[in-house]
Amino acid sequence: MKIVVLDGYTLNPGDISWQELERLGELTVYDRTPEEKILERLQDAEIVFVNKVPLTKETLSQAPALKFIGVLATGYNIVDAAAAKELGILVANIPTYGTTAVAQFVFALLLEICHHVGEHSEEVKKGAWTNNIDWCFWNHPLIELAGKTMGIIGFGRIGQQTAQIAQALGMKIVAYDEYPNHALETDTLKYATLDELLGVSDVISLHCPLFESTKGIINHHTIAKMKDGVIIINTSRGPLIVEEDLRDALNLGKVYAAAVDVVSTEPIKANNPLLDAKNCIITPHIAWAPTESRTRLMDIAVNNLKAFLDGAPVNIVNP
Repeated sequence: MKIVVLDGYTLNPGDISWQELERLGELTVYDRTPEEKILERLQDAEIVFVNKVPLTKETLSQAPALKFIGVLATGYNIVDAAAAKELGILVANIPTYGTTAVAQFVFALLLEICHHVGEHSEEVKKGAWTNNIDWCFWNHPLIELAGKTMGIIGFGRIGQQTAQIAQALGMKIVAYDEYPNHALETDTLKYATLDELLGVSDVISLHCPLFESTKGIINHHTIAKMKDGVIIINTSRGPLIVEEDLRDALNLGKVYAAAVDVVSTEPIKANNPLLDAKNCIITPHIAWAPTESRTRLMDIAVNNLKAFLDGAPVNIVNP
């Protein structure tokens, strides 16, 4: 059985192992696959694993041996899943590998906004503390989170994990989700409408999937409903934010600060509006990427294939 990984480098730049996949068939791993090489590399492949290489209906129709596509991510929009179903190809994704890592990263971003740890450390190394006339100094307002309200848009696994960390820091939680589970509510965690959340939150963290209904959910109109000085965090999907509107709100001071790990087009383009925004942290889509998280992803991908080969497929997105 021929197994092909079209773009394996991001998942495994060399610090984890492909060994378990190698045990299941004849494995070929490509670090990256340019568009003009996709069909060539799919020839005779029965199994393909893919992260961001697009697999269109046209491409899939020219890969007659293909039976199973394993997406090495949660989002699977790079595969035409409906076309795959028509062609008898099952598509599986990785639904839960990054919950802990992404929730942790939310607070790496938020705490950097609150304390500017990296910048203050660099200032010390440049001599600013040595030459300071006082026994301490700070270059930015320092923010305490206890007692503040975090609004979480999208209250699935990652949203709930984020809430647990926020509550441990003494924050109150207001959650918005299309399918609320009111059994989760406590004295410090309540569901609300989107407008209610926007009006009361000191920090807003995005954890919803990208649908037509959520595309651009952070825009000029929703920002206008927020508190002055709100902080916005996005570790979910870049197009949830209208980036021009967020830039303007940051530069005008309506939004105090923002931190995004995702943008509308990745890699980020040189003309992305957020590059011109004040108080905006941008990281290169790394919330998911700790070694432990990528190892879980690999393990789930292998188990998805094993289940398929055993005739009891799991995590199928086009049943």
